Amino acid sequence: MKPVYILVAVTFLDYVIGDPPNWPHPIAYIGKLISWLEYRLRKYGLATKIGGFILFLLTVLITLSILTLIIGLSAVGGKIVESIVLVYFLTSALAATCLKKEVMKVASALENGTIEESRLALSYLVGRDTQALTHEGIIRGTVETTAENTIDGVIAPIFYMVLGLILGCPVQMVFLYKTINTLDSMVGYIQEPYTHIGYVSAKMDDLVNLIPARLGSLLMLLSGFILKLDVGQGLRIWKRDCGKHKSPNAGYPESVVAGLLGIRLGGTHTYFSQVLEKPIIGDSIREIEVHDIKTTTQIMYVSEGLLILLSSGLLLLIS
Repeated sequence: MKPVYILVAVTFLDYVIGDPPNWPHPIAYIGKLISWLEYRLRKYGLATKIGGFILFLLTVLITLSILTLIIGLSAVGGKIVESIVLVYFLTSALAATCLKKEVMKVASALENGTIEESRLALSYLVGRDTQALTHEGIIRGTVETTAENTIDGVIAPIFYMVLGLILGCPVQMVFLYKTINTLDSMVGYIQEPYTHIGYVSAKMDDLVNLIPARLGSLLMLLSGFILKLDVGQGLRIWKRDCGKHKSPNAGYPESVVAGLLGIRLGGTHTYFSQVLEKPIIGDSIREIEVHDIKTTTQIMYVSEGLLILLSSGLLLLIS
């Protein structure tokens, strides 16, 4: 199966099917592995940076070893079986449809439900405490997580998938990224009890997202032209605020979205009962509204489409 066909098939299946709730999902098993290893390390007093390095190394090695074995065994069944297994794993690494479905649940709860239902729906998507969030705070949190996950769940996996298709190891490459990203989402916090054990995972996640965050923010700006948003303002806020975030990467997509929509993101958040002041990103040209959630998902999809076009051209050129 040609690399460009694999890329198109994977993104099409993610768009049409997403993540069926009853299907076994590799990321869920990676999460269980991380939890088990973390528990063991803490049990033996290794909730330290050294323990965090061991957690990172073991998770990556075990995950990639199992995947390489599965891919190798599938090849025994012939090209068709190998292609099906390949497409299955690669599709599971993309999260565009799943992300849209979950953030629109928050939007629906805001419009038709109660604020408690909205807080609960958002709590499944973010690490921050949502119990005290206002109506605007819930919208802001949803827009922020959609912007960030446009990189983590869409742009970066496609970037590493294409790199892997070029090198001949797409599943290993994309799941190296997804494993690091899952480690970061589970233990990569500066607050206790993850300050030390999550340090290595957080830094490695920063590293693997350096290129995707910058590439993705450019694609998001380009998507503003197609969606007829304020690209000039998006560019201005991006240049001004992309480096404000404590994360070296999160400020890029957030600043683009804030600028394109003319809204303010960031502010005070609570994580594990600890208050964290995040920098203000964007200008409050208008009040943030529920429809901004849908617009942010549109930015995500258009950005994904642009990346698929660019990547397909590259793969065809190389082949």
